[in-house]
Amino acid sequence: MKVLIADDDQISRMITKAAVEQSGHECIVAVDGDSAWQLFKAHSPEAVVTDLMMPGLSGLDLCRAIRASEEDSYTYVILVTSHGSRKDVLAGMEAGADDYVTKPLDPFNLHIRLLAAQRITSLHSDLARYRSALTEQARTDPLTKLHNRLKLTEDLGNLHSRADHNYCLAMVDVDNFKSYNDIYGHQAGDAALVAIAATLASEVRNSDAVYRFGGEEFLLVLDGHSAAGAEIVMERVRSAVHGLKIEHSGDPDGVLTISAGVSALTDAHRSGTEQLLREADLALYAAKAAGRNRVTLASALPHGPE
Repeated sequence: MKVLIADDDQISRMITKAAVEQSGHECIVAVDGDSAWQLFKAHSPEAVVTDLMMPGLSGLDLCRAIRASEEDSYTYVILVTSHGSRKDVLAGMEAGADDYVTKPLDPFNLHIRLLAAQRITSLHSDLARYRSALTEQARTDPLTKLHNRLKLTEDLGNLHSRADHNYCLAMVDVDNFKSYNDIYGHQAGDAALVAIAATLASEVRNSDAVYRFGGEEFLLVLDGHSAAGAEIVMERVRSAVHGLKIEHSGDPDGVLTISAGVSALTDAHRSGTEQLLREADLALYAAKAAGRNRVTLASALPHGPE
């Protein structure tokens, strides 16, 4: 465990440092509160042993700064007081300290508290990993492993909030997929969706994103593209899916294909996300009506966006 010691008294620092290292921990030493804060930000120690009264930031100020900076991590703070008065201890706990020791420092007492610190910070680290995994799981489609509608809503909100930033949406639907499921069964249908999802993801840039929109529908967010550029990308995607040659006796082409509708947020067309989704959906519907296995731009539709 990495432990930061903050104390302006040289003798106290030496005693505390020896006790920390004797307990088997890595030690970082600060000579005042200001340098302690800088070292904390640079090294992110799991535990801090800080004197109450120091030049610059006091021990209480350091506690408050540490607590205010924490997000998923947790730092165990041990306050060192000269007399261990109830007033000092209470002030320390209210400022965010977890425990306290008194001067002169007893190495055994510090060792016990560092054991507790190690246990608590380890638990917080585990919880942070679990939260991260659950957050990712909640935003991932379990079948295709693509992002889901929840993640799409968040990402579109962030993307749309960037002023003067252009992007395109491509709504994609697998053609005649109901008949595919009827002929080949749902297991084959799931396998086909997984293969198509992987193809969609492999045909776009890392800066773009692919989401499972629902059922056999997918949505691609093509960042920074014009409508013409997005059309080129989606033609490549459509061709790649056709190239999978997933047999489909119920489709005129004999294989599974996709249709796509593309809408664009441009300088001349600053629509909201719901409107852009609607435009992409209408373009997709037009692609289906025109014979499927094609890409249609919303701007090419009658009364489409300029």
